Amino acid sequence: MKARTIALTLALCFVVVAVCLAQEPFMGTWKLNTTKSKVGLNAPKNSTVVYETAGDNVKVTVDGSDRKGKPTHNTWTGKFDGKDYPVTGDPNEDVRSYTKIDDHTLGFNVKKGGKITTGGRIVVAADGKSRTVIISGTDPQGKKFKSLAVYEKQ
Repeated sequence: MKARTIALTLALCFVVVAVCLAQEPFMGTWKLNTTKSKVGLNAPKNSTVVYETAGDNVKVTVDGSDRKGKPTHNTWTGKFDGKDYPVTGDPNEDVRSYTKIDDHTLGFNVKKGGKITTGGRIVVAADGKSRTVIISGTDPQGKKFKSLAVYEKQ
């Protein structure tokens, strides 16, 4: 009886770990690889992005620089369910939404005043060591920009 209970408990632990790891591709600290990236002239430059669990939500913390080179820091907490959740620390966005496309791909939109200003796609490589972010949008002055940013997991 004890052996069966221990075996069942171990099996349950393995299932829980597998489920947790299935959500892991996005989680962790990501650093911008400037040599592989092509950040547009009017685009913000996010040098570090951290994904972490916050209860049953995900918290995304972004540090970088704005279009003029000034340091930036913002946070977003929500779910990858396509709904808008507030952003704090960025005067150019009120809300952001992420939509899980598959286990390694997210789509996202950024809004200011109810209008989408930036959108894109985040793809984590199959090996989980890098991610590519493709962004297009309009800056606060109305200038369009496009960027391709490659990040490496730390």
